[in-house]
Amino acid sequence: MSTTRQALVVRGGWDGHQPVEATNLFLPHLRQNGFEVRIEESPKIYADAEYMAGVDLIVQCNTMNTIEREEFEGLRAAIEAGTGMAGWHGGIADSYRNNSDYLHLIGGQFACHPGKHPDERIGDASDNFIDYTVNMLPAAADHPITAGISDFDLRTEQYWVLADDYIDVLATTTLPAREWDAWNRPVTCPAVWTRSWGKGRIFVATPGHSVDVLQDPNVTAIIERGMLWASR
Repeated sequence: MSTTRQALVVRGGWDGHQPVEATNLFLPHLRQNGFEVRIEESPKIYADAEYMAGVDLIVQCNTMNTIEREEFEGLRAAIEAGTGMAGWHGGIADSYRNNSDYLHLIGGQFACHPGKHPDERIGDASDNFIDYTVNMLPAAADHPITAGISDFDLRTEQYWVLADDYIDVLATTTLPAREWDAWNRPVTCPAVWTRSWGKGRIFVATPGHSVDVLQDPNVTAIIERGMLWASR
């Protein structure tokens, strides 16, 4: 019986999140930590119960795609049996809008990324790139994913996330209420969280729109540690 840990990378969906380039950033880290990596370009593999039973970690980067019932049920069954799941940004928090059970599994869903002042917008992705802070909570100080990491600033999409009380939040971000916004008070959302599901662990970080954001040292460290924490 092999002692090598098995990592499954499922990537695809919207090209704007650079699913191939983004996941490629983390493959060396997985291999250096003893994982044999299999890459799939769709969630079809989740329906293969025999294979999924041997997966220790799923890394998913698959935005605005769809998932079939048997694929989702396979994913959920694997996690409940102890397979870990990790991801960032829309690749995990905006993956399968057609399946509310997937939202229930992950515990937080992308809702919005408020943009710049309307007068500053030029009609491309940068319209939604703003300066914001990721604030580490007290629970983050001693957690293996976030220990030693202080609040940090990014200029990228700031995710407004709809979440429930069953996630364990390590970091938040607060979206201001600006004169052109429809909401009239600041909103604080989870930015890094974990979730226990059956025997499995789930890790989510909302920063990670593009490769340059993933290469921020704080974001890199959180995701690298998060993957290892989530793994069986």
